[in-house]
This record gives sequence, structure tokens and C-alpha cells, in this order.
Amino acid sequence: MLNFRLHVSPAVPVHMTLALTFFNFTGANAVRVLLTLYALEIGASASQIGLLGGLLFLFPLLLSWPIGVLADRRGARGLLLFAACCAVVSLLLPYFFRNLTAFYFAAALNGLALAFFHVTLQNLVGTLSKPEERARNFANFSLAGATTSFVGPMLAGFSIDTVGHAKACLMIAVVSVVVIMLLLTLGRHLPAARPKPRADAPAPRALLNRGVWIMLITSGLVQLGYDLFQFLVPIYGHEIGLSASAIGTVLATLAVAAFVVRLFLARLVDRYSGGKLLAWVFFTGAIGFALAPFATSGLMLGGIAFIFGLGMGIGIPLTVILMFASSAEGRSGQTLGLRLTANNFVRVGGPLAFGAVGAAFGLAAVFWIVAAIMVGGGVLTRWQHQQGGG
Repeated sequence: MLNFRLHVSPAVPVHMTLALTFFNFTGANAVRVLLTLYALEIGASASQIGLLGGLLFLFPLLLSWPIGVLADRRGARGLLLFAACCAVVSLLLPYFFRNLTAFYFAAALNGLALAFFHVTLQNLVGTLSKPEERARNFANFSLAGATTSFVGPMLAGFSIDTVGHAKACLMIAVVSVVVIMLLLTLGRHLPAARPKPRADAPAPRALLNRGVWIMLITSGLVQLGYDLFQFLVPIYGHEIGLSASAIGTVLATLAVAAFVVRLFLARLVDRYSGGKLLAWVFFTGAIGFALAPFATSGLMLGGIAFIFGLGMGIGIPLTVILMFASSAEGRSGQTLGLRLTANNFVRVGGPLAFGAVGAAFGLAAVFWIVAAIMVGGGVLTRWQHQQGGG
């Protein structure tokens, strides 16, 4: 054991971060599907499901910026241990209490865990990477995320169909227990706390320049589209009579497409400007939303999800790369925390607003409204790209 500690490869912290990313976000993606389907099982309405989805991102909205400050100043191990414990507790609540109140608390607590996971892990990838390795490592980070978007829904769907909703909570909680064990045994390889930045370091106000604001708006629209698709598909799938396994498989198909396109993310970033890539993201997302209400089977819905993922799959990691590159030295955690704050603002408001629209006008109207928003995002991105001359 002593010899192992003395001869640790420099790549170990990066690999450790990617492993933690896989387990943490597998659990997070599984919880999203599990809580939605469990709530539908006990008779929740579309608006109540919208509230549940919004609560998943309440703490990420409120705390991403402060967590970013902590990520810049303190070691990642303690922050991630706290988050994993919150995730375990969040899954025990719906196991013991089969009512919407417990589900709401579970969603909020799981969101607290997600806030710590998201900011801390993204910041770790950036700070552990040399400049020439950053695009590749963020691409690998996004591939791990795409894998969890496949594994998480599949785990939730098959767990529900195999052991029922309640026991599925325990099965998914095991994923977070694995995270705790990894951190206790190997967490020493993660970076320790860092000193405060120099007195002449850029002030937080420097984060709020025009370029950062443009990226915040773009990132928020990308997040809105990607999350609403995953939020609406289980509801629509349930409406057309798909089983939990079928719904999980459809969402896993989206993850497969995202994984495929992220294999080429580093090359795409080198070859094309951010504006061109983001326009592709928005227009492909619009196609997916516009076609989804016409699906009448799991096969059709899965095909549409695959098309959607081929575009939207690179949107989130692309905005992370662009935001980290624009961050001031020593304040990358705060920059990424600001991005996640903006993203989670739409994550909280999006399910609430569009859940209410779905209850009033039907799911088809929601899909088409979001498709129009994605078209608008693509047009604005193209215009901004042309104005910038890039």
C-alpha cells in the first residue's frame, strides 16, 4: 500500500474524477426517471410532476455559485462525500414514505447532491488538465456523462419492472454508496485545498463581461432543450402506453447518440467555431421536439431521440469548454458555478412552466413551443456568429 501511494501516476486524479463522474451521474439520471415514474404510479398530475422536476434543480440554482467558490478554495473530497451522503438519504425517503411530500423532499435533497457533484467535478476536470489536454479531458468527461444518461434510465426502468418502484430506490442508492467507498479509499489522490487567490486576481465582477453573458444565455437555452426532452419523454411515453423499461430504453437511445457525437467533440472543436457548432445543436434539437408528438411507438420515439441526441449531445459539454476557457485564473469554479446557476434557473422554471402548459393544452403543444424556442436559439447563435466574424 505504501509503495502504491509513492508511485501514483499523474493521470490517476483525472481517471478518478471520470470514475466519480460515471457513478454520480448514473445515480442522478436514474433518480430523475425513478421519481417521475413513481409519482405517476401514485397518481401525480403533469403539473405535480413539473414541480417535482423543478425541485430537482432548486439547490443547484441557489447554491452553484457558492459551491463554485468552495471548489476553488477547498479540496474536492469533502464536498463530494457530503454530496454522496445526501444522494443516499434522498433515495431512502421515497422508499419509506409513499407520498408526494416525501418525493418533493427527496427531489430537493438529490438536487443538493447534484449541485455539489456538478460544480466540483467539472472544476476538477479543468484544473487537473494542461491547456493542450483540456478539450480531450472535457470530451472524456462528456462521454462519461453520456454513458450515465444511457445507464441511469436503463437502471431505473429495469429496476422498477423487476422489483417495483420502492425497492428500485434502494438499488439506485447503492450507486452512491459506491461513490462513498471510492472517496474513502482513493479520494486522497484528488487535489487538496488551494490557497486564496492573489490580491491582484480578477474580481468576481470580471466574470460578468459581455462574452460571459452571451455564453450564459446560450448555455441556458441548450440546457432547457436537453432537459425538457428528458422530462417530457417519460410523460409522453406513459401517455401512449409504453412500459417503464421501454421509456428507459428510449432515453438510453438519446444517450447513445450523445455518446457517439461526443467521441468527435475534440475534433469538432478544433475544426469548427463555437457559433457553428451551437447552431447545429439548436436546429437538431428543434427537429427532435417537432417530431416527437407524432411518435406512436417506442421504436419511433427512440429514433427521434437518437436524432435529437446527435445534435443536442454536444451542446452541454461545448458550453462547459467555452466557459472554462473564458474564466479568470483561480476562479474557474466560480465561472462554472455561475453557468450552472443560469442553467438551473431554466431547469427549475422549465418543468414548472411547461408542465402547466402541458396540463392546459396537451403535451404536443409543449413539444412544438420548445421546438420554436430551439429554432430561435439557432437563429440568434448564427447571427451572433456572423457579427463576431468567426
